[in-house]
Order: sequence, then C-alpha cells, then structure tokens
Amino acid sequence: MNKILKRLLLTLVVIFVLFSAFALASGKTYLFKAVWYNFARITDYKHFDNNTVSTGQPQPWSNAAGYNKTKYPDSLYTLLEELRTVGLLVVQNDSVVSERYWQGYNDSSLSGSFSMAKSITSLLIGVALKEGKIKSLEEPVGHYLPEFATGEKAKVRIVDLLTMSSGTDFDESYWNPLSVTAELYYGNDVNKTATGVKMVQAPGTLHRYKSGDTQLLGLLLEKATGQPLSVYASQKLWQPLGAEHPALWSVDHRDGHTKAYCCFNSNTRDFARIGQLMLNGGKWNGVPIIDSAYFAASVKPCGIKDEKGQNCDYYGYQWWLDPENPGIFYARGILGQYIIVVPEKNMVIVRLGEKTSKIRVHTVPQEVRALINSIARPA
Repeated sequence: MNKILKRLLLTLVVIFVLFSAFALASGKTYLFKAVWYNFARITDYKHFDNNTVSTGQPQPWSNAAGYNKTKYPDSLYTLLEELRTVGLLVVQNDSVVSERYWQGYNDSSLSGSFSMAKSITSLLIGVALKEGKIKSLEEPVGHYLPEFATGEKAKVRIVDLLTMSSGTDFDESYWNPLSVTAELYYGNDVNKTATGVKMVQAPGTLHRYKSGDTQLLGLLLEKATGQPLSVYASQKLWQPLGAEHPALWSVDHRDGHTKAYCCFNSNTRDFARIGQLMLNGGKWNGVPIIDSAYFAASVKPCGIKDEKGQNCDYYGYQWWLDPENPGIFYARGILGQYIIVVPEKNMVIVRLGEKTSKIRVHTVPQEVRALINSIARPA
C-alpha cells in the first residue's frame, strides 16, 4: 500500500511540475488560477479585481398590491430548485409582483451575471452613439483600436461586433483551460487576448457567438469615452436608473481593463432596471438613455447566416430573442442568469442561479421557456 501511495504522490508531483513548466514557458500563467478555481461560479467576483459601479439617488421599486400572492406552478419551482436558483423576481407595470430567494440570498445579494454583461455593454454602445462619442455603427473598429487599423481586420465594423459576426477566429470554449475564453476570463490582459485574434471570415457574413467580440466593444468604449467602463456605466445607467446598490464590474487587474463580456455583479432588483429600461424602449422616466432606432435594432434578429447555414432569428445587438415568442427578448448568462423582457405583459423577469438546463429549443434554454410559459403566458 505504501508503494502505491508513493507512486501516486510521485505521479502527482511530476504532473504538477510539468504543468507549471508549461504554464511558465508558454506565458499562460492564468492556468494556475483556472485550475485552482476549476469552474466558473457566481461568486467569482471575490477572486477578481473589481471596479465599483456607483449609485446616485436610489429609486426603490414599489411592491404591487398583490405582492408575493401570485402562485406559480409547482413544476416551475421544482425546475428552478433543480437548477440551483438563488433569486427570482417579477416586475409588472413598474411594480414588484413577486420575488423569492434560495440558498441564503436576498434582494441585495451580489451575483455574477456572466454574459448578461454583454447586453449591458450593448446599452453603453447605444449611449455612446447617442452622445456622439461613437459616430456610427458602420465605423471601422480600427478608428478606436489600432490593432484593427490595418489588413483584413480593418474591415471589421462596430455593427459586426454587436451582431457577433466579426469574422475572427475567437474560440468560444468554456471547458478547455487552454482556450482563449479561459485566458480572457482568468488572464490579466484582456486587451492583448481580445485583439490578438485572426480573421477567418469576411466581417458581417457569419454569426458565431464569441465573447471576444463583446470584449472588443468594451475596449472600444473605453477608448471612445476616455473612461473605465464602470465609470461610464455608473454615469449613464446605474445613476439615472436609480440603482439601490453599487455593482461590481470585474477587471483583468487593478486599474486594468473591464471584462466587458462578463462579470457585472449585482442583484435581482437592480438587474431588473436594465430590463425595465428596455421594456420602455430605451427610456427611463420618459428620458431617452439610448435612441429609439438603436433600441429597435438591438432586439431585431440580425438575420446573418449562422454556423448551421440558417438566418439568425435569435440574436440582435447582444440581446437574445425567442423565435417562438415574437417580441420577447432577454439577456443571458452561461449559468442561467436572465433578464427576460415581455413587452405584451409590461413585464420583466429576473432569474439568478448556479446552473442552466442542457435542453435548448430553438436556442432558448428550458428554464427560460418555463418562466415565460408559467409567469408571462400561463395556460
């Protein structure tokens, strides 16, 4: 038995030495963090450096007259609990209709949003466009990022990043620690990682989901506005929308670049403000935050051919669409984070949690359809 244990220990030591040598020799030192933390979690903000998205004057939600009296199907709660939901909030007609929390979370608990941040970044592009800091979505990305100023990259436009049709070779792989996605998440130089891509298709000809495209939007925004994304988000979204709690937006290192494609950390009630803004066509209390044309394009199918050869009818400007429920759109994070907007019901649904179903119907996760069918469109 002692010999077996010694051999096992020796094997582990050899693996560790080889792994460390590879990580150091290749410059992929982010691998130590990737292996240590293993898989992404909604509490990862605790392991990253963060910038604060500050609040202004809070505008608390009012509770509806029938607050928390609506009963939803047991099957919905069973599914939500199986997927380790931590928060569910429903806003209708500008008031909180119901909310429920699990695992010690409450209405002010921070949770990672993962790719819901893509929709927030899209909103900030809309703000910069309205303010004239970005002249046009047809502008070449190279006007802002020198790495895209020459060669085939010079053909990439801002709209190509918004529709995830940049034509770059960014590989969206979540479970491979050697992937560029892992490097973007755990690494300390998102600028180098995001701009280091190569062109493999003509821009605007293939829709392929790529976090790298959103990260380029974030870098572009920081260059166009001259501000960290967290400051711009505070001034243009969090303060005007009356958020009650500061948010955290993770950065690649202290005083570094914001992880624009992910890692915006907030709570159910404040995330609902993003949904309410979109429900109101990009306006808050009647004041335009983004213009109506940008809003409309954001939630319109981009129509670009996808990898299956089909015209994309499920994605706009960093917002997901439900092709089987026209008019409904949503922000989406990899572990089942959602801001679902249902205009016909004047409703916003926020779900935060730790897991998502593997079942997809026309790109829509099972729990999104369950939330829509049980809450917005009950039988």
